[in-house]
Amino acid sequence: MKTQPNTSSKPRPALRLVTTKAMPRDEWLAVRKGGIGSSDAAAAVGLNPYKSQLELWLEKTGRDAALPKINPHDEESPAYWGNILEPIVASHYSKRTGNRVRRINAVLQHPDPELPWMLANIDREVIGADDVQILECKTAGINGARLWKEGVPEYVQLQVMHQLAVTGKQSADVAVLLGGQHLEIHRIERDEGMIARLIALERKFWDYVVTDTPPQADGSDSADQALRCLYPEDSGQVVDFSANPALAIAYVELKSVRQSIAQQEKRESQLKQTLQQAMGEATRAKFSSGYITWKKAKDSTALDVATMLKEKPYLQVRYAMVKEGSRRFLIA
Repeated sequence: MKTQPNTSSKPRPALRLVTTKAMPRDEWLAVRKGGIGSSDAAAAVGLNPYKSQLELWLEKTGRDAALPKINPHDEESPAYWGNILEPIVASHYSKRTGNRVRRINAVLQHPDPELPWMLANIDREVIGADDVQILECKTAGINGARLWKEGVPEYVQLQVMHQLAVTGKQSADVAVLLGGQHLEIHRIERDEGMIARLIALERKFWDYVVTDTPPQADGSDSADQALRCLYPEDSGQVVDFSANPALAIAYVELKSVRQSIAQQEKRESQLKQTLQQAMGEATRAKFSSGYITWKKAKDSTALDVATMLKEKPYLQVRYAMVKEGSRRFLIA
């Protein structure tokens, strides 16, 4: 997604909707539900690889109670280390560029009265520089770094373009710490055409929120999780979709796709077994285009639950727990 500067008119600055300096996290999250924030932008337009429109809609309509929540104190979470490392990334950005930065402890709102749902949180404001006004700080681990191989990922570009739209600023720097030791800085310029398209798509999503209409599921794991949260129980009711052409086509195609998958899985097993049989006791087999390995894993220790309960059946009663059931989707 390429960006081009457009400075033909000077947009109005953002409004300070609420100060966040001493605001508890729960209150901050509640404020965010009142609009589309910059970190929501890519999900709102269906381009976030981690969150679907449907999951975001659940959050904005207050139906997300059953969805997993990020624990800000979980040291295994990328979000935790992102927060911890943000000031370090900002400091090294200033050291490398010479640009001074400062925090903006507020939720910002688009100044256009027709766009009150456009909100933004800015990591840092760049002070005294003519060519850049915003700093977005990012961190990416070993797995996440692959998304940055060709520059700023699209979902981050949309986040920053949303910030430029809300604030009226002309450009932003994205400083990303890759793998904990490599800092890259990327410039994103304001693009009025992209902003117009982004606002149109975000407005469409916000209409889903206002009208309480769920957006279409997109086939992602996020959408699957959202559907299970939205419809956790079945009612026993039977619905007839025979007269609905679109759903009838989806049903027939789904059966065909599943049959194809089953055939492919069977073929995959046949090919694998052919190679295994040819290898015999060998550990590795080489080919002109690559190699395969067939190794024995290390022995491990596991709990023999069946024998334990047979010898001490009272343990099952003492330590019994209810495992909540989930809906199964079957085709007949």
